[in-house]
Amino acid sequence: MTQLNVNGQTRDVNVPDDMPLLWVLRDELGMTGTKFGCGMALCGSCTVHIDGQAVRACITPISAVAGRAVSTIENIENDPVGEAVQQAWIENNVAQCGYCQAGQIMTAVSLLKATPTPTELEIDKAMSGNICRCGTYPRIHAAIQQAASHLAQGDK
Repeated sequence: MTQLNVNGQTRDVNVPDDMPLLWVLRDELGMTGTKFGCGMALCGSCTVHIDGQAVRACITPISAVAGRAVSTIENIENDPVGEAVQQAWIENNVAQCGYCQAGQIMTAVSLLKATPTPTELEIDKAMSGNICRCGTYPRIHAAIQQAASHLAQGDK
């Protein structure tokens, strides 16, 4: 039995220690916002936060997150930075098919927490591990810049 802290709630799961966090979230806890993309940590669709850091859930064994804080897209609007990013995503019509967007948002939130006013180069570097098959990268950049601006001004 492994005890997890997911989105501020303690959850017990009875799974093998090497089971990827992605499958625990989706199959055991019914949290389907975190997506499976490549299974090799290359596309970013499965991005979650562990102790505030963006991590790929598809390659992270459940044993590595016991006792650590896991945050998923299902709870990101309860974070002021997450709320600002989601609002900017909506206002910039970022999503096209939407499949990668949870991972994109989780990575953007992590970026803005570490670098509140990122440059274009910093955005490129931080977001480079997240693939959008629809090619909405210009809108992703615009949304991150907008969220950063709103947060710097104290807006939501």
